[in-house]
Amino acid sequence: MVEHSLDLLLCDAREGEPKLKPFKLVLQANEQATVGLALMRSGVAFGPDDPILARKGCFGVFGKRKEWDSPIYAGDRLELYSPLLIDPKMVRRKKANQNQDAKFQAAAAKRKARRL
Repeated sequence: MVEHSLDLLLCDAREGEPKLKPFKLVLQANEQATVGLALMRSGVAFGPDDPILARKGCFGVFGKRKEWDSPIYAGDRLELYSPLLIDPKMVRRKKANQNQDAKFQAAAAKRKARRL
């Protein structure tokens, strides 16, 4: 039985400042290196149905969201993400509405100044 290993970086950004730590994923002869296997061997999760990882998009590699059975390669940075506090679409929509309101108010002030 031949073993081989992959050197990975585990970046945990779930609480406060992200913490980077090196991690060695040891594989048996018949095992494929996947994101899920790395999460289990690192002690982060017990399986794909683990409640810690139940929400979508809570882990990825180099900033790209990955599935449980996605392959992982030597030198990859496996990242654990915290949940979003604010929906990015909502923030963009709110900002666009504020900009539109400001333009409307400026145009109204211009019309009022011309009348005086």
